[in-house]
Amino acid sequence: MDLINFFKLSGSGNDFIIIDNREKIVDETDLPNFIAKICRRKMSVGADGLILVENSDKVDFKWRFYNSDGSKAEMCGNGARCVARFAYLNQIVGSKMSFETEAGIIAAQVTNDRVKINMPEPADLKLDYPIKLKGGPLTISSINTGVPHVIFLVDDIEAADVVKVGREIRYHELFAPAGTNVNFIYAQNDGRLANRTYERGVEDETLACGTGAVAAAIVMAAKFQKKSPLNILTRSGGYLTVHYKEKQGEFYDIYLEGDARIIYKGQLCNDAMLS
Repeated sequence: MDLINFFKLSGSGNDFIIIDNREKIVDETDLPNFIAKICRRKMSVGADGLILVENSDKVDFKWRFYNSDGSKAEMCGNGARCVARFAYLNQIVGSKMSFETEAGIIAAQVTNDRVKINMPEPADLKLDYPIKLKGGPLTISSINTGVPHVIFLVDDIEAADVVKVGREIRYHELFAPAGTNVNFIYAQNDGRLANRTYERGVEDETLACGTGAVAAAIVMAAKFQKKSPLNILTRSGGYLTVHYKEKQGEFYDIYLEGDARIIYKGQLCNDAMLS
């Protein structure tokens, strides 16, 4: 295999391998397996997901986004911020851009290491309904912010069993067959929110989730009339800022803002794909 150049970026602790694939340098023969192998931690590059930057006949470029298990996802807020900075640094676009995702056209603006993106209009907002779990009933809310999310409040963010409970909800029959992401929310005394997320496709807790931060903000705004912007504390210790407007219960003009750090750039070698 020819060596493939890539960047590794992190958005508030959510990390991604990003490849400029405008010249079709990535072999499509067994792409999900290729992605799953190079996203393995310790055995390969390691990442929460992989992004391919490709040509678009509509806007500046388009992406294909994949979770670390090789499955496709429509949208990823932190990934979108990272790909925007990647495209700017590689002179694919200027500091303002638009790119295609399966959730729609995303506009972004890069300012140093911070990126602000517009998010898809949320859909399927449903507040405070019961779900039956092995440990007993739980009251949850749900929303689609480009991908589906479940949100519920916890009394102790540190004690939350994110993997066990998150996995049970992710695979619950209510959300079959596609499944859902799951967010554990804690309302801090200073008005900010803390969020821990079990991510579908990664099948584990991640250090941050952009669409999850937006989901948490919109649900909390709908339930408690919280005003924009809302700052969301991620597991990495950094904050994501969610901006939004609301009119008669409808949320629109939603933006996600946060850092997009370059971790390193390199070349994929054959050994990175070994089983």
